[in-house]
Amino acid sequence: MNPADPELEVSDIVQVSWLDRWQVYKRLQELEIPCWCAVDQPLRAKVNTVKQAAQLTSVLRQVSAPRGELVQWLECCWQMPSR
Repeated sequence: MNPADPELEVSDIVQVSWLDRWQVYKRLQELEIPCWCAVDQPLRAKVNTVKQAAQLTSVLRQVSAPRGELVQWLECCWQMPSR
């Protein structure tokens, strides 16, 4: 997204390591969450819905949580009854 885009005027800085920010940025773009990340600048995203907030949380968890925690989370999801 273009940093001058008025749609991004109200955005939040996403706290993510400098090493992971481009990976998070790319995934947020794939999820169609408005975001931008310039060189030597923090990642910014605009979350408009509860669904986008959940997706952002999930993406951040994937890059920051220890592997064991992610495995436990996935196993818990597999045990949930389907509807």
